[in-house]
Amino acid sequence: MVLKVILAIIMPFLLVLLFTRVSYNHYVGIALTAALLIASYMKGYTHGPSIFFIDIVSLGVGFFFARKMKEDLVKKK
Repeated sequence: MVLKVILAIIMPFLLVLLFTRVSYNHYVGIALTAALLIASYMKGYTHGPSIFFIDIVSLGVGFFFARKMKEDLVKKK
């Protein structure tokens, strides 16, 4: 259970950043990550509402970091 909580904290955050970096659009990054999370929920890989809530919070934090990362890249150009 502890491993699932740690992964719920880290993975959505990192996926949003990865997809944003690859697609150069933070909305695409959050949409792809949300689609992956929804697919995993539908397949039954999550256990309980606490993991769901942690995933959503991590997704939101990842979105804000991805937006800041994109703004920094635009400023450098």
